[in-house]
Amino acid sequence: MTSQKRLDGKTALITGANSGIGASCVKLFSAQGANIIATDIDRMNFNNEIIQIQSDVTKSDEAKKLINDILIRFKSIDIVVNSAGVTSRNAIPDTNNDEEIWDRVMEVNVKGIFIISKYVIEVMKTQKQGSIINLASIMGVVGYPETLGTPLNPYPPSKGAVIQLTKTLANHVAQYGIRVNAICPGFIETNMTKSLTENQSTKKIIEELHPMGRLGKAEEVANAALFLASDESSFITGSNLLVDGGYTAK
Repeated sequence: MTSQKRLDGKTALITGANSGIGASCVKLFSAQGANIIATDIDRMNFNNEIIQIQSDVTKSDEAKKLINDILIRFKSIDIVVNSAGVTSRNAIPDTNNDEEIWDRVMEVNVKGIFIISKYVIEVMKTQKQGSIINLASIMGVVGYPETLGTPLNPYPPSKGAVIQLTKTLANHVAQYGIRVNAICPGFIETNMTKSLTENQSTKKIIEELHPMGRLGKAEEVANAALFLASDESSFITGSNLLVDGGYTAK
């Protein structure tokens, strides 16, 4: 007898799937039996079992088409992982215009979740079930370290907005059997943090901010997302799951 996988028969949309936490979620969720639709603004290179759709989550028409394409193929959307995100360091290449950077960070990190959620919730309402997982950050909970950035860094307020959007959505859609939760990772070893961690002295500072003395791994955050996507978390909604090596406990 084969044991049932944790996401058998479920359909999962994962945004920001090309790298980092999003890519780890794609691989883990697929291994746990889910039908995966991976989407990213950049071209992806997963195996042929993964449906890959290049799309910009900040564009309403592209998001609507993405959702419709999924429904045509799978008839349902059970799980969404809103992992698409940028930092002020990689929001817009080759510019120091702080207002343009601010707008782009807010557009991807907050508006992108708003747009995807707007269309997905209507689908999940008819299904009377679903799980939405939003990637926030510990920087939406605590202030950004003085040693690493400016006081006007748009990343922390964008992630604070994700947490509040998560709570508001959770309150309004729980009656339809839809759960909405956020994950707040600490500093994770991904391409997004590479420009910080390439410098060994800066990396050491960041590591020491975590009581566990190291950066997290994308796979560790994906494991948390798997829990929130699965029926094991059936009575959890509106929460912020900290995956931060003790960062916020200090």
